[in-house]
Amino acid sequence: MAYRPDPARYQAMPYQRCGRSGLKLPRIALGLWQNFGGSDLFENGRAMARRAFDLGITHFDLANNYGPPYGSAEETFGRILEKDLAPFRDELVISSKAGYDMWPGPYGDRGSRKYLVASLDQSLKRMGLGYVDIFYHHRPDPETPLEETMGALDFIVRSGRALYVGLSNYPPEATRAAAALLRDLGTPCLIHQPSYSLFNRWVEDGLLDTLDLEGIGCIVFSPLYQGLLTDKYLRGVPQDSRAGRNQGGTLKGKFSEAKVELARRLDVVARRRGQKLSQMALTWVLRQPAVTSALIGASRVSQIEDAVAALAAAPLTGEELAAIETILA
Repeated sequence: MAYRPDPARYQAMPYQRCGRSGLKLPRIALGLWQNFGGSDLFENGRAMARRAFDLGITHFDLANNYGPPYGSAEETFGRILEKDLAPFRDELVISSKAGYDMWPGPYGDRGSRKYLVASLDQSLKRMGLGYVDIFYHHRPDPETPLEETMGALDFIVRSGRALYVGLSNYPPEATRAAAALLRDLGTPCLIHQPSYSLFNRWVEDGLLDTLDLEGIGCIVFSPLYQGLLTDKYLRGVPQDSRAGRNQGGTLKGKFSEAKVELARRLDVVARRRGQKLSQMALTWVLRQPAVTSALIGASRVSQIEDAVAALAAAPLTGEELAAIETILA
Protein backbone atom coordinates (compact mmCIF):
# COMPACT_ATOMS: atom_id res chain seq x y z
CA MET A 1 0.00 0.00 0.00
CA ALA A 2 1.32 3.43 -0.92
CA TYR A 3 2.40 5.61 1.98
CA ARG A 4 -0.07 8.36 2.84
CA PRO A 5 1.23 10.94 5.32
CA ASP A 6 -0.91 12.14 8.19
CA PRO A 7 -3.10 15.00 6.85
CA ALA A 8 -2.75 16.74 10.22
CA ARG A 9 1.06 16.77 10.09
CA TYR A 10 1.37 20.57 9.97
CA GLN A 11 -1.07 21.37 12.76
CA ALA A 12 1.11 20.75 15.81
CA MET A 13 4.70 21.26 14.62
CA PRO A 14 5.95 24.85 15.05
CA TYR A 15 8.16 26.26 12.29
CA GLN A 16 10.65 29.08 12.73
CA ARG A 17 12.16 31.39 10.14
CA CYS A 18 15.80 30.60 9.44
CA GLY A 19 17.78 33.78 10.04
CA ARG A 20 16.74 36.56 7.69
CA SER A 21 15.69 34.16 4.93
CA GLY A 22 12.26 33.20 3.67
CA LEU A 23 12.77 29.57 4.72
CA LYS A 24 11.08 28.16 7.81
CA LEU A 25 12.35 25.02 9.51
CA PRO A 26 10.59 22.67 11.92
CA ARG A 27 11.74 23.10 15.49
CA ILE A 28 12.79 19.45 15.49
CA ALA A 29 14.67 17.98 12.51
CA LEU A 30 15.83 14.41 11.90
CA GLY A 31 19.49 13.63 11.32
CA LEU A 32 20.65 10.44 9.62
CA TRP A 33 24.15 10.37 11.11
CA GLN A 34 23.45 7.07 12.90
CA ASN A 35 21.05 4.15 12.31
CA PHE A 36 20.52 4.70 8.57
CA GLY A 37 23.72 3.07 7.30
CA GLY A 38 24.23 -0.01 5.20
CA SER A 39 24.57 -2.22 8.29
CA ASP A 40 21.30 -0.96 9.81
CA LEU A 41 17.83 -2.38 9.29
CA PHE A 42 16.26 -0.54 6.35
CA GLU A 43 12.67 -0.97 7.50
CA ASN A 44 13.49 0.63 10.85
CA GLY A 45 14.97 3.69 9.14
CA ARG A 46 12.02 3.81 6.78
CA ALA A 47 9.55 3.69 9.67
CA MET A 48 11.39 6.51 11.45
CA ALA A 49 11.43 8.74 8.37
CA ARG A 50 7.73 8.18 7.72
CA ARG A 51 6.76 8.81 11.33
CA ALA A 52 8.90 11.96 11.40
CA PHE A 53 7.09 13.35 8.37
CA ASP A 54 3.72 12.39 9.89
CA LEU A 55 4.68 14.54 12.89
CA GLY A 56 5.56 17.56 10.76
CA ILE A 57 9.32 17.02 10.58
CA THR A 58 10.09 18.25 7.08
CA HIS A 59 13.86 18.59 7.42
CA PHE A 60 16.11 15.55 6.93
CA ASP A 61 19.84 16.11 7.41
CA LEU A 62 22.63 14.01 5.89
CA ALA A 63 26.30 14.19 4.95
CA ASN A 64 28.42 12.46 2.33
CA ASN A 65 30.17 10.17 4.84
CA TYR A 66 27.21 9.19 7.03
CA GLY A 67 26.88 5.43 7.32
CA PRO A 68 28.74 3.22 7.83
CA PRO A 69 29.98 2.61 5.21
CA TYR A 70 30.46 6.13 3.86
CA GLY A 71 27.62 7.19 1.60
CA SER A 72 25.23 4.48 2.73
CA ALA A 73 22.94 6.81 4.74
CA GLU A 74 22.32 8.83 1.57
CA GLU A 75 21.65 5.60 -0.33
CA THR A 76 19.18 4.54 2.36
CA PHE A 77 17.45 7.90 2.24
CA GLY A 78 17.31 7.65 -1.55
CA ARG A 79 15.44 4.35 -1.18
CA ILE A 80 13.04 5.93 1.33
CA LEU A 81 12.41 8.78 -1.08
CA GLU A 82 11.75 6.37 -3.93
CA LYS A 83 9.38 4.19 -1.91
CA ASP A 84 7.55 6.79 0.19
CA LEU A 85 8.54 10.44 0.16
CA ALA A 86 9.24 11.35 -3.48
CA PRO A 87 5.64 12.59 -4.10
CA PHE A 88 6.21 15.07 -1.26
CA ARG A 89 9.64 16.36 -2.34
CA ASP A 90 8.48 19.97 -2.40
CA GLU A 91 7.36 19.65 1.23
CA LEU A 92 10.84 18.53 2.33
CA VAL A 93 14.07 20.29 3.21
CA ILE A 94 16.93 17.88 2.47
CA SER A 95 20.48 18.82 3.40
CA SER A 96 23.89 17.28 2.93
CA LYS A 97 27.49 18.23 3.70
CA ALA A 98 31.09 17.68 2.73
CA GLY A 99 34.29 18.53 4.56
CA TYR A 100 35.51 15.36 6.24
CA ASP A 101 37.30 12.44 4.62
CA MET A 102 35.21 10.68 1.99
CA TRP A 103 37.48 8.93 -0.54
CA PRO A 104 41.23 8.23 -0.77
CA GLY A 105 43.77 10.67 -2.11
CA PRO A 106 44.19 14.44 -1.90
CA TYR A 107 40.81 15.36 -3.46
CA GLY A 108 38.43 13.55 -1.10
CA ASP A 109 38.62 15.72 2.01
CA ARG A 110 38.51 19.27 3.41
CA GLY A 111 37.37 22.36 1.47
CA SER A 112 38.63 22.61 -2.10
CA ARG A 113 36.27 23.46 -4.93
CA LYS A 114 37.13 20.14 -6.58
CA TYR A 115 36.17 18.14 -3.51
CA LEU A 116 32.98 20.01 -2.63
CA VAL A 117 31.47 19.96 -6.13
CA ALA A 118 32.42 16.33 -6.80
CA SER A 119 31.13 15.24 -3.40
CA LEU A 120 27.75 16.90 -3.89
CA ASP A 121 27.41 15.36 -7.34
CA GLN A 122 27.96 11.95 -5.75
CA SER A 123 25.48 12.72 -2.96
CA LEU A 124 22.79 13.72 -5.44
CA LYS A 125 23.32 10.49 -7.35
CA ARG A 126 23.08 8.38 -4.19
CA MET A 127 19.81 10.05 -3.16
CA GLY A 128 18.33 10.23 -6.66
CA LEU A 129 17.88 14.00 -6.42
CA GLY A 130 18.39 16.89 -8.79
CA TYR A 131 19.26 19.26 -5.95
CA VAL A 132 19.47 19.53 -2.18
CA ASP A 133 17.82 22.34 -0.29
CA ILE A 134 20.86 23.07 1.89
CA PHE A 135 24.51 22.18 1.31
CA TYR A 136 27.02 22.74 4.10
CA HIS A 137 30.76 22.95 4.31
CA HIS A 138 31.16 20.50 7.16
CA ARG A 139 34.21 22.02 8.91
CA PRO A 140 36.78 24.80 8.44
CA ASP A 141 39.79 23.94 6.30
CA PRO A 142 42.95 25.88 7.25
CA GLU A 143 44.75 24.51 4.18
CA THR A 144 42.36 26.00 1.60
CA PRO A 145 41.75 29.73 1.10
CA LEU A 146 38.37 30.64 2.50
CA GLU A 147 37.67 32.50 -0.74
CA GLU A 148 37.92 29.21 -2.67
CA THR A 149 35.60 27.31 -0.33
CA MET A 150 32.97 30.05 -0.28
CA GLY A 151 33.32 30.47 -4.04
CA ALA A 152 32.58 26.77 -4.41
CA LEU A 153 29.42 27.13 -2.30
CA ASP A 154 28.34 30.09 -4.44
CA PHE A 155 28.94 28.03 -7.60
CA ILE A 156 26.94 25.13 -6.17
CA VAL A 157 23.89 27.37 -5.74
CA ARG A 158 24.28 29.09 -9.10
CA SER A 159 24.62 25.72 -10.86
CA GLY A 160 21.33 24.51 -9.37
CA ARG A 161 22.82 21.82 -7.15
CA ALA A 162 21.55 23.47 -3.95
CA LEU A 163 19.06 26.18 -3.03
CA TYR A 164 20.94 27.44 0.04
CA VAL A 165 24.33 26.98 1.65
CA GLY A 166 25.50 26.76 5.23
CA LEU A 167 28.46 26.20 7.52
CA SER A 168 29.08 23.61 10.21
CA ASN A 169 31.54 23.65 13.10
CA TYR A 170 32.93 27.09 12.19
CA PRO A 171 34.03 29.26 15.16
CA PRO A 172 32.73 32.84 15.41
CA GLU A 173 35.58 34.67 13.63
CA ALA A 174 35.65 32.24 10.70
CA THR A 175 31.86 32.42 10.52
CA ARG A 176 31.97 36.20 10.18
CA ALA A 177 34.62 36.01 7.45
CA ALA A 178 32.76 33.30 5.53
CA ALA A 179 29.45 35.15 5.81
CA ALA A 180 31.02 38.34 4.45
CA LEU A 181 32.48 36.50 1.45
CA LEU A 182 29.19 34.79 0.66
CA ARG A 183 27.28 38.03 1.01
CA ASP A 184 29.63 39.74 -1.45
CA LEU A 185 29.18 36.85 -3.88
CA GLY A 186 25.40 37.21 -3.71
CA THR A 187 24.75 33.85 -2.04
CA PRO A 188 24.16 34.65 1.63
CA CYS A 189 24.86 32.07 4.30
CA LEU A 190 21.51 30.61 5.35
CA ILE A 191 22.40 28.53 8.38
CA HIS A 192 25.09 27.28 10.74
CA GLN A 193 25.12 23.78 12.26
CA PRO A 194 27.11 23.59 15.51
CA SER A 195 27.03 21.10 18.36
CA TYR A 196 25.19 22.38 21.43
CA SER A 197 23.81 20.76 24.57
CA LEU A 198 23.71 21.03 28.33
CA PHE A 199 27.13 19.32 28.32
CA ASN A 200 28.61 21.25 25.39
CA ARG A 201 28.06 25.01 25.51
CA TRP A 202 30.83 26.42 23.32
CA VAL A 203 28.36 28.27 21.07
CA GLU A 204 27.46 30.56 23.97
CA ASP A 205 30.97 32.04 23.80
CA GLY A 206 30.31 34.30 20.83
CA LEU A 207 28.87 32.09 18.08
CA LEU A 208 25.18 32.60 18.87
CA ASP A 209 25.72 36.36 19.04
CA THR A 210 27.56 36.25 15.71
CA LEU A 211 24.74 34.34 14.04
CA ASP A 212 22.16 36.76 15.39
CA LEU A 213 24.18 39.75 14.17
CA GLU A 214 24.73 38.21 10.72
CA GLY A 215 21.11 37.09 10.33
CA ILE A 216 22.12 33.43 10.01
CA GLY A 217 19.90 30.61 11.26
CA CYS A 218 21.19 27.95 13.66
CA ILE A 219 20.38 24.26 13.80
CA VAL A 220 22.14 22.51 16.67
CA PHE A 221 23.30 18.90 16.47
CA SER A 222 23.86 16.43 19.34
CA PRO A 223 21.47 18.29 21.69
CA LEU A 224 21.22 15.03 23.65
CA TYR A 225 25.00 14.59 23.77
CA GLN A 226 24.80 11.35 21.80
CA GLY A 227 22.40 9.77 24.27
CA LEU A 228 23.99 10.80 27.56
CA LEU A 229 21.19 13.33 28.09
CA THR A 230 18.52 10.65 27.94
CA ASP A 231 17.45 8.02 30.45
CA LYS A 232 19.46 5.37 28.58
CA TYR A 233 22.51 5.48 30.88
CA LEU A 234 20.99 6.60 34.17
CA ARG A 235 20.98 3.08 35.61
CA GLY A 236 24.09 1.70 33.95
CA VAL A 237 25.33 0.99 30.43
CA PRO A 238 22.99 -1.23 28.36
CA GLN A 239 24.87 -3.85 26.42
CA ASP A 240 23.02 -2.95 23.21
CA SER A 241 23.91 0.74 23.47
CA ARG A 242 26.75 2.42 21.58
CA ALA A 243 28.68 2.84 24.82
CA GLY A 244 28.02 -0.80 25.71
CA ARG A 245 29.27 -2.02 22.35
CA ASN A 246 32.24 0.39 22.52
CA GLN A 247 31.55 1.50 18.98
CA GLY A 248 33.91 3.83 17.15
CA GLY A 249 35.14 7.14 18.46
CA THR A 250 31.93 9.15 18.63
CA LEU A 251 31.56 8.58 22.39
CA LYS A 252 35.28 8.66 23.14
CA GLY A 253 35.97 11.27 25.81
CA LYS A 254 32.25 11.94 26.31
CA PHE A 255 31.01 9.03 28.40
CA SER A 256 32.03 9.08 32.04
CA GLU A 257 30.47 8.22 35.38
CA ALA A 258 30.79 11.88 36.37
CA LYS A 259 28.61 12.97 33.45
CA VAL A 260 26.15 10.17 34.19
CA GLU A 261 25.82 11.49 37.74
CA LEU A 262 25.14 14.99 36.38
CA ALA A 263 22.51 13.48 34.08
CA ARG A 264 20.86 11.77 37.06
CA ARG A 265 20.61 15.11 38.87
CA LEU A 266 19.27 16.84 35.75
CA ASP A 267 16.72 14.05 35.41
CA VAL A 268 15.28 15.02 38.79
CA VAL A 269 14.63 18.55 37.48
CA ALA A 270 13.07 17.14 34.33
CA ARG A 271 10.75 14.79 36.25
CA ARG A 272 9.54 17.65 38.41
CA ARG A 273 8.57 19.40 35.17
CA GLY A 274 6.74 16.33 33.93
CA GLN A 275 9.34 15.71 31.22
CA LYS A 276 11.89 13.07 30.38
CA LEU A 277 15.52 14.18 30.58
CA SER A 278 15.81 14.10 26.79
CA GLN A 279 12.78 16.34 26.45
CA MET A 280 14.10 18.88 28.93
CA ALA A 281 17.45 18.90 27.13
CA LEU A 282 15.63 19.86 23.93
CA THR A 283 13.55 22.49 25.69
CA TRP A 284 16.80 23.92 27.08
CA VAL A 285 18.62 24.32 23.73
CA LEU A 286 15.51 25.63 21.97
CA ARG A 287 15.08 28.35 24.61
CA GLN A 288 17.85 30.31 22.87
CA PRO A 289 16.32 32.91 20.49
CA ALA A 290 19.18 32.34 18.00
CA VAL A 291 18.47 28.58 17.75
CA THR A 292 16.14 27.86 14.85
CA SER A 293 15.92 24.09 15.20
CA ALA A 294 17.30 21.09 17.08
CA LEU A 295 18.64 18.18 15.05
CA ILE A 296 18.02 14.82 16.71
CA GLY A 297 19.17 11.33 15.91
CA ALA A 298 17.00 8.31 16.64
CA SER A 299 17.18 4.55 16.68
CA ARG A 300 13.44 3.95 17.03
CA VAL A 301 10.16 5.71 16.33
CA SER A 302 9.32 6.37 19.98
CA GLN A 303 12.40 8.59 20.36
CA ILE A 304 11.12 10.85 17.57
CA GLU A 305 7.69 10.98 19.19
CA ASP A 306 9.24 11.94 22.54
CA ALA A 307 11.28 14.71 20.92
CA VAL A 308 8.28 16.24 19.18
CA ALA A 309 6.23 15.98 22.39
CA ALA A 310 8.87 18.14 24.11
CA LEU A 311 7.69 21.09 22.02
CA ALA A 312 4.42 21.21 23.94
CA ALA A 313 6.12 21.73 27.29
CA ALA A 314 6.05 24.98 29.22
CA PRO A 315 9.18 27.15 29.01
CA LEU A 316 11.81 26.60 31.66
CA THR A 317 11.24 28.87 34.63
CA GLY A 318 13.94 31.03 36.15
CA GLU A 319 14.02 28.70 39.15
CA GLU A 320 14.48 25.66 36.91
CA LEU A 321 17.23 27.34 34.88
CA ALA A 322 19.00 28.25 38.11
CA ALA A 323 18.73 24.65 39.32
CA ILE A 324 20.23 23.41 36.05
CA GLU A 325 23.11 25.90 36.30
CA THR A 326 23.80 24.81 39.87
CA ILE A 327 24.04 21.18 38.78
CA LEU A 328 26.29 21.93 35.81
CA ALA A 329 28.54 24.19 37.88
